[in-house]
Amino acid sequence: MQYTIRNIPSSIDRELRERARRNQQSLNETVVDALRRGLGVGPEEPTYDDLDDLIGTWKPDAEFDRAVADQDSVDEDAWR
Repeated sequence: MQYTIRNIPSSIDRELRERARRNQQSLNETVVDALRRGLGVGPEEPTYDDLDDLIGTWKPDAEFDRAVADQDSVDEDAWR
């Protein structure tokens, strides 16, 4: 979502820019943080794109092990 906000008082502009510099954030990040705090809205839950949900789900599979067994061998002719 995007907003255009007009007539920002110079004192608020100065404070936002100083906070952004001090926190090493963009002005946009600083404004969003200030709005969030001012409205009492907590940060949104982050969306993860990792594989954590697969941890502990591996089940031994003999067919899979046979299919990848060739990857565990070295072709001696290719390494001469």
